[in-house]
Amino acid sequence: MDVYETEEQQVEAIKSWWKENGKAVVLGAVIGLGGLYGWRFYQGEIQAGKEQASDAYTQAMTALESGNDAAVADVKAFIAGHESSQYSVLASLQLAKVQVQKGELDAAAEQLNWAIEKTSDEAILPLAQTRLARIYAEQQKFDQAMTELDKVTAESWKAKVEELRGDILLQQGDSAAAREAYVQAQQLGTSPVVQMKLDDLAQ
Repeated sequence: MDVYETEEQQVEAIKSWWKENGKAVVLGAVIGLGGLYGWRFYQGEIQAGKEQASDAYTQAMTALESGNDAAVADVKAFIAGHESSQYSVLASLQLAKVQVQKGELDAAAEQLNWAIEKTSDEAILPLAQTRLARIYAEQQKFDQAMTELDKVTAESWKAKVEELRGDILLQQGDSAAAREAYVQAQQLGTSPVVQMKLDDLAQ
């Protein structure tokens, strides 16, 4: 025997259920759809923000490469305005490069230190660390340079780190230790440049 014997009883049961639960169903549907559209709007805003940051980064870098007098200030403003974006880290690296070319080593070191603090990207971090080590070596802050090199843990950078270590040791006048570093670099990854440095030491 069916639970409901007649169609009328079924209709009355549906009406009764809807009277008790209808508001909750409608409210749930509104909240669900609102959440869906809200999430899509949020994602759209994020994408728009990324595109805006990308465009601003491109403009700032174009100005920096052109040597525009106001470019450095513009790049610094871009970095300050996009601190949570990786574009700001990339801009900081480029600004440091320009500052090194101008001989502004302290300013370049400051930019690289900032970039290192702001990123965990495995492609960017070792690049910033080795560039900072070079600046410290140029400033004859050799202990700081070596400390920075020791922070580079990426496997793919080990050969480059040992080569740079050799360069710094040679700059300090320690040819024997420099040779050891170059040999280590050569073992980690064959490089004609490292071989040339070894050949020069052998003469």
